[in-house]
Parts: sequence; C-alpha cells; structure tokens
Amino acid sequence: MKDWFTVEQIDKDTFSISEYRHWEESHNYLLNGDNYSLLIDTGLGIENILEQVKKLTDKPVIAVATHIHWDHIGGHKYFPDFYAHEAELSWLNGEFPLTMEQIKGYVVEDCDLPDGFDVEQYEFFQGMPTKILKDGDIIDIGGRQIKVLHTPGHSPGHMCFYEKERGLLFTGDLVYIGTLFAYYPSTDPVAYLASIQRVAALPVKRVLPAHHDLNVPDTILADMEKAFLELKSAGKLHHGSGTHDYGYFSIWF
Repeated sequence: MKDWFTVEQIDKDTFSISEYRHWEESHNYLLNGDNYSLLIDTGLGIENILEQVKKLTDKPVIAVATHIHWDHIGGHKYFPDFYAHEAELSWLNGEFPLTMEQIKGYVVEDCDLPDGFDVEQYEFFQGMPTKILKDGDIIDIGGRQIKVLHTPGHSPGHMCFYEKERGLLFTGDLVYIGTLFAYYPSTDPVAYLASIQRVAALPVKRVLPAHHDLNVPDTILADMEKAFLELKSAGKLHHGSGTHDYGYFSIWF
C-alpha cells in the first residue's frame, strides 16, 4: 500500500507534506531555516507526521496552524513548541463548536484509511501554545522571516503566512482550488472578503494552499477578490446565499 504522506519539494529548503489519500487532500509545509524549522499545519493526525519531518530537517521544529480545525492540528501532539492565534485559544481548551462524532465523520468520509487506523481513538488536539500570535508578528527561523497575517473569514483566528523575500504565501483555507467553506456559524463572509483583498494586494510569486491542487493559477487571488466583490454588490455576501461557482473554485455561504 502506498504511503499516507506524499513529500514534494517547493524550493531548496521548503517542502509540502501532503495527505492525498484523504478527501481533503491536506497540505502541510515545512520551512527549513538556519536555526529552526517551521511546520505550517500538522495535518489530520491519522499517521505520525513527525516521522516525515525528521527525514527533512535536523533543526528544532516550531509548529503553527493556519487555524484550529482538526485537519490542521492533528499532528500537534508531536510538537510541544507550537504557536496559535489568540482568537482561537478557546478551541484548544474544550470549546470547539463541533462534537467529536461530527469530527470523526469528516475524518473517515471518502478516505483510503491506513490499515489499523481506529477512528474511535481519534482525538481533537488540546493544549496551550508556547507563543500566542497576532497580526504582523514575524517568525524568524534563521535566514528566513515569515510574517503572520491575521486573515479571518474561514475561522476567527485564521492566519496566512507570508515570506516576502521569496514571494511565498501560505494561504491555509482562505484560498485554494475547490469549494471555499464559509457557511459554518464560525465563518464570516464579510471578514473573508477583507482578508482576500488584503492578500490580493501582496506581491506574491506562489500561492501555497492547504488543500487540493498545489499548482494554482497565478490569477487566483485576483479572481477570488473579483468574485467576492461581485457577491457583495449582488447582496449575496452572507450566510445562506448558497454556493456560487466560478469555474475552478466556488464559494459556499
């Protein structure tokens, strides 16, 4: 049986560690610096991502999640040094707005699970971060500086991570090919638009999303900004307005 994780090299010291055997096709990113490595998202927690990380770095690893959803913090238990945004600390302390049964349903849905995986043993990671992040913070891993952008919309504390020198934008669940989820009660369509506008204004060479195809069009930020503005003009930028299709992506309110 093929491996659970697929590792792809983005540049000389940046890697994606992907979970293509799950319907969410989650991507986690390892950025190696001179002093530390930064792991952006730790995946579903179905298999041990630390084993893959050890093959790619011998530096101390800082883990950070774009947001506190099960498919982004599943491997946090392997990384005691982790950072989180202040707006979602309660979700790390028993107040996540979905039940474990709902989460387990998402975990096993349309998934080629590894032999021996028992969803009844699946846990939603809980813990206290070693650092609380806010908008504009810089994570310096030695020779690489990663800027924290608070980009709410998909979730209250959602963050994108921007490496200006290389033009890399790690967009989490804010931007990817496929259906953008903005229908949960904890989502905010108006904030989503503002976040899209913010990242669309950046000089970006490559968008690196948290799900699905890694090769996204260069125009994706501008295309999504245009779509959200059209929905606003049409009075549809609100929960319950439905799913709006724009070809290679759609927006579900």
